[in-house]
Amino acid sequence: MQEISPAEVMLFQTDHLKNIRMPVDLTYAYRKVNESGSAVDDQIHVDVTKINPDGSSTVSLRFLTGTRKLEIPKVENSRGNPLLLGFLEWDIGQMKQETGGSTNYFRKRIRMALADTAQVRPITFMYHGKKLDGQEISIQPYRNDPMHARFEKYVNKRYVFILSSQIAGGVYQIGSSLSGVLTDVSTQRKVGQMEESITLVKEEKSKR
Repeated sequence: MQEISPAEVMLFQTDHLKNIRMPVDLTYAYRKVNESGSAVDDQIHVDVTKINPDGSSTVSLRFLTGTRKLEIPKVENSRGNPLLLGFLEWDIGQMKQETGGSTNYFRKRIRMALADTAQVRPITFMYHGKKLDGQEISIQPYRNDPMHARFEKYVNKRYVFILSSQIAGGVYQIGSSLSGVLTDVSTQRKVGQMEESITLVKEEKSKR
């Protein structure tokens, strides 16, 4: 069995909620700028509604609003930040809708990238005027994709995760970007730069 990589441990086997000791609403700003330059702004909420005796938390995720809303069930005994899996489900769903590709295929490419080629480095970032320490994980799941001819659009797609134990919920930012690549050899049509980010902007006492 392959050893679990540091990136996988940091994202999926770390207690991101351990520094939350009372119910809290974490608000994340969502922003996406597409190839035409138009932007979409929305919000995501991670609601920690109960701290359980075993140290786990009851958490619900309100992922975007309106037609973009992603329904995700409440987790009664969570230790990880559900934002991470919520984002990946959202991202994979968008790629499936755009290409008709398989959900399992996209999941596999991301999982393989985290296991084999993820880049991890320490960083500092500013949050509410304070310089904090964190870890940046970056992957490019489709760079060496054997099916790149079908999914040429995503060859240069890059994901970045910024984690820190110094902020509530452990996840400061998630982002993806897509530089211009050819999508149709016959027309030479190009897709411009796309950038998507989810960034922690505030934490306040839960009212739910």
